[in-house]
Amino acid sequence: NRIGLRMAYHRGGPGGDPARRQKPPPAQSGSVATRGRFPHRKSYAALDLGTNNCRMLIARPEGDNFAIIDAFSRIVRLGEGLSATGKLSDAAMDRTLSALSICSAKLIRRNVTISHAVATEACRRATNGPAFVDRIMRETGIKLNVITAEEEARLAVLGCHRLPEPGDGPALVFDIGGGSTELILVDTSGPHPRTIDWLSIPWGVVSLAESIAQDGADADVRHANYANMRDRISGHIAPFMERIAPSAGAQRLLGTSGTVTTLASVYLGLESYDRRQIDGLRVASADMKSICSDLARKSIPERAEFPCIGQERADLVVAGCAILDAIMIAWPAETVGVADRGIREGILRELFRMDARS
Repeated sequence: NRIGLRMAYHRGGPGGDPARRQKPPPAQSGSVATRGRFPHRKSYAALDLGTNNCRMLIARPEGDNFAIIDAFSRIVRLGEGLSATGKLSDAAMDRTLSALSICSAKLIRRNVTISHAVATEACRRATNGPAFVDRIMRETGIKLNVITAEEEARLAVLGCHRLPEPGDGPALVFDIGGGSTELILVDTSGPHPRTIDWLSIPWGVVSLAESIAQDGADADVRHANYANMRDRISGHIAPFMERIAPSAGAQRLLGTSGTVTTLASVYLGLESYDRRQIDGLRVASADMKSICSDLARKSIPERAEFPCIGQERADLVVAGCAILDAIMIAWPAETVGVADRGIREGILRELFRMDARS
């Protein structure tokens, strides 16, 4: 049984100051339903293979939202070393295939009927990306669609556009990935988001962390390295920010990525990650900047002591902080909205809508 994932119609068999934060709205279910709870309804799947993570959701529609019946997330570091070699390494591909094999088994077990899988920056940039996509299909049965940066931005906005805080004027949505970062200026006044302008830069937490040394002899050296990363990002986004500034209006900022959800967990002092407390949270920009600066001064082992950072993210989190800091400086909103949703949720909503029309 091989599962081809195509758009759209494959059919087959806390802490913190309460005044500075706001609880997330009950916009969608984050719980995992028990198997067989809705045996008469279709199961849909969305898979996002990024430069750093492999993540999948399996869900069923539930009113205007959806109920998650299964989920998978694993840090695979597919883009590790890509900036230096231009190729995906054998070790990175093996890690990714191991994760995708688990996804394939879940798709079969959950009897998914309509699904879509996408790959982003690492597979876009790697010279052996097309060959790896073919190998994935042969070994796991998963058909990956390598999407453009523009499509990546559109799906991220579709997945989280309901979360910006109320206000007039457009909102700036950002997605800090492993190999790229997308900035999208969005009109949220209508029932569906409308992209006004967007930018993708080839710097994410993996590519940026590999380009500038982070762990110096002391805190001052580490913070200087952090400033270098932030300045690099500022230079890349400055023309875009100048272009959109006249239409900015009231500045609202929403982030969807592992960086902002991790930093939000640090802000709340969580001992373990809790999506219910994170998705929809708003954190004062001043608090986010303070957390970023503090982490930048710490060594990798010191960062790893934070439960929601750990060993897997300790060497990458400061690169994410530098990107976020550059965005907050260029777009000085009072708060940063946090979304634990994005491309996968955008894919699911599109699949639901397209299937309903058929």
